[in-house]
Amino acid sequence: MKTKLYELKPFLILWVTQSFSALGSAMTNFALVIWLYERSGSATTTALLTVCSYAPYVVLSIFAGAVSDRWDKKKIMLVCDSFAALCTVCVLVLLCTDSLSVWHLYVLNAFNGLMNSIQQPASDVAVTLLTPKKYYQKTSGMRSFSNSLVTILTPVLATSAVVLFGLEAVIFFDLFTFAVAFLSLLLWVQVPKAGEREKREEGLLRAAGKGLSYLKENKGILWLILFLAAINLIASVYSAALPAMLLSRENGGETVLGIVNACTGLATLAGSVLVTLAPAPKNRVRVICNALLISMSTENFLLAFGKTPFVWCTGAFLGWFFIPLMNANMDVVFRTEIPAPMQGRVYSARNTLQFFTIPAGYFLGGLLVDRVFEPLMAGAFADTVPVWLFGTGKGSGAAVLFFVIGLAGVAVCLIFRRNKHIRSFGRTLEQGKGSPGTGRR
Repeated sequence: MKTKLYELKPFLILWVTQSFSALGSAMTNFALVIWLYERSGSATTTALLTVCSYAPYVVLSIFAGAVSDRWDKKKIMLVCDSFAALCTVCVLVLLCTDSLSVWHLYVLNAFNGLMNSIQQPASDVAVTLLTPKKYYQKTSGMRSFSNSLVTILTPVLATSAVVLFGLEAVIFFDLFTFAVAFLSLLLWVQVPKAGEREKREEGLLRAAGKGLSYLKENKGILWLILFLAAINLIASVYSAALPAMLLSRENGGETVLGIVNACTGLATLAGSVLVTLAPAPKNRVRVICNALLISMSTENFLLAFGKTPFVWCTGAFLGWFFIPLMNANMDVVFRTEIPAPMQGRVYSARNTLQFFTIPAGYFLGGLLVDRVFEPLMAGAFADTVPVWLFGTGKGSGAAVLFFVIGLAGVAVCLIFRRNKHIRSFGRTLEQGKGSPGTGRR
């Protein structure tokens, strides 16, 4: 046990402090979403917060990985964290001077997305460099555990802090968590080098292209990424529609939204414990596909047809319990199959391909709620089947949308699990041969 703790000490310090900082950031984001929706009453306006964050992230990620692989990972993380804190300070100043507007949040989220595009691949590679290979699944489970804990605590703490002390208190706490994470990384975590100096001699465009070339040569990984891109489109439509439905339904409200989010966190927390303690599966790709199929075939339908917090919470738990299992197995596949010196560029290529659907999904979700399904249900007659299934009043249109994305999610899972490249890649990993050209360690 002591040996394990010693081997994982740098990772544990980074994990604990960065998770603490993530809690502060999540609380600020949660409070700002409620602040914005209460003022606008529009799902589209609220969803555009995420669109503004993800758009620069997706566009620039392909180049950010080349930057990440060429420069010191620790310095990149420190600089990006500092910039994010500066953006938070700007929100605080604007709020305290009663000058905060919607466009301010859009611009600041865009800058944060830009920094995240550089920071995330650097952080992912840093975890690989700090973690012995034999602990990959356990550390993936631990990271999922902390993310789940953040999801559970965020609505409770953020809502309580806003009610008792105001939005400013949430932002001050966010800045405090940043300071703890920044100083811990600066003083106590040494991230090993991964050949950054040699990569600086390579042109930026050529370096960025190597990530795409790697995926082109390794089609199993590429098609898994495209699978996740399709799932992300559906999941981001879900995320855009959820606040609009739960804040508007007769049995909903801020408290119910917080409770449902907390159930999501409890589900991923339980799933994280499961994946941390579970042995390695025989076929990781099959686990990924099955976990997503269960998620897509449960939560969306329960949200669509449910009219009480209990049903919504049940859907949230069933939909998210197996997601840590999917994430951990995907993470292990990437860390073992992609050589560490290439990971920054490949992760960034993955980010561009896998996450470009997220801003599209958020925008589409908000648009469908505000312009299509809510007007559709508002004009429905009382004795029709849609009203019997999905109810009446504001929020019933969002319920119809959940039914639609439930069908879409199941269809996507069934189609991709039969993809020949994904099935072949799963069999190759099961046989322990690795994928062509991966350079397993």
